[in-house]
Amino acid sequence: MTRHDEVTVIGGGLAGLIAAVEVAEAGVPVRLLEARRRLGGRATSTPGAWSANLGPHALYAGTGLWTWLRGRGLDGGARRPSPTGVRWRWRGAARSTPPAALLRPGLVRGPVPVEVDLRTWATDRWGPGTADAVAGLAGPLTFDADPGRLSAAFVVERVRRVLLHPRPTARYVPGGWSTMVGGLADHARRSGVRIELDAAVDAAVLDGLRSAGPVVLAVEPGAARRLLGEDEVGPGAGRRVALLDVGLRAARDPYVVLDLDEAIFWTRPSAVLDDLAPAGSDLLQLSGGLRSGETLDDGERRLERVIDAFAPGWRDRVEWRRRAVVKEATGAVDLPGRTWRDRPAIDRGDGLWLAGDWVAAPGHLAEVSWSSAVTAAAAAVTALRTARPPARSARRPALRPV
Repeated sequence: MTRHDEVTVIGGGLAGLIAAVEVAEAGVPVRLLEARRRLGGRATSTPGAWSANLGPHALYAGTGLWTWLRGRGLDGGARRPSPTGVRWRWRGAARSTPPAALLRPGLVRGPVPVEVDLRTWATDRWGPGTADAVAGLAGPLTFDADPGRLSAAFVVERVRRVLLHPRPTARYVPGGWSTMVGGLADHARRSGVRIELDAAVDAAVLDGLRSAGPVVLAVEPGAARRLLGEDEVGPGAGRRVALLDVGLRAARDPYVVLDLDEAIFWTRPSAVLDDLAPAGSDLLQLSGGLRSGETLDDGERRLERVIDAFAPGWRDRVEWRRRAVVKEATGAVDLPGRTWRDRPAIDRGDGLWLAGDWVAAPGHLAEVSWSSAVTAAAAAVTALRTARPPARSARRPALRPV
């Protein structure tokens, strides 16, 4: 193989598939290597009667990812939910309306500092009650156990964009995200992407691929650090999220619960899509960031208390159940004084580019995967077309989880 005759994408999750499609649509040969026997990464759903994503998943209208998918007919027929059926948990009480602590004009508009944490900024402006409420509200947008520690600008921008939008921006995919991934994979193959499953890559193989042509590395941060020879950060440095999925006999359960006390999120996607659960049943999906030292059992108990508050007697209705911990659920969070530009760079030099929801690209959650994938793919295509070996560059900053 001569140098620069194709682009290789490593990783068959959302970012990898998008990057491969972008390269193929540019008319450049591309192959995608996925270590597992299935595509999708974390954008997968359980097979069978209960179709649960790996945690609450939604597309968001108005994002670059949404526009990209819709433009190719790959949104899977995603549907908009009704704005009704939202409940709140605040200071231990179940509510049908948001607390007054959230009704602050400064949350809707106006400048917000990057260098100050959310809790300090909101406390200085409105007091600790509003600070706690806004931090709890940001739970589903950050997958963090304590969103109050994050940059105020980072959190508020997402609250405004998603939760304070005048119309619901969330969109749910029929059949779960595996259906969308399947459509994306079919589109990739039709576009000319050669997909190889069960194709694990180690550091030596990566070096060989980089000597043969441009490479887009679209894997989770831990895998990227191992492949690139980066040192692991100490135990507990990566963020973790507890997930609980429960299949119940149908009742009048809320569609969404925002637990402001503990930054826990509940969604009942079967309220929007009737193919996610058997007839006469409902699917609940809950998530909450795990605190330092917490186990999955600890997190599960906290999630169960939210169900207790809004669906008393739910245990007698259980028909299916699953729990899990996701590590480094998304790297797309920014601490005070930092922005997305301070995350690991997409361009690693020497013909290698990163893509994923944790690298230096703008956007919200999965939109970061799309943005980084499009950027990495364009750079890889340019490198191949110039047919010149990329110049050696200085070592990039170490890849570290937030």
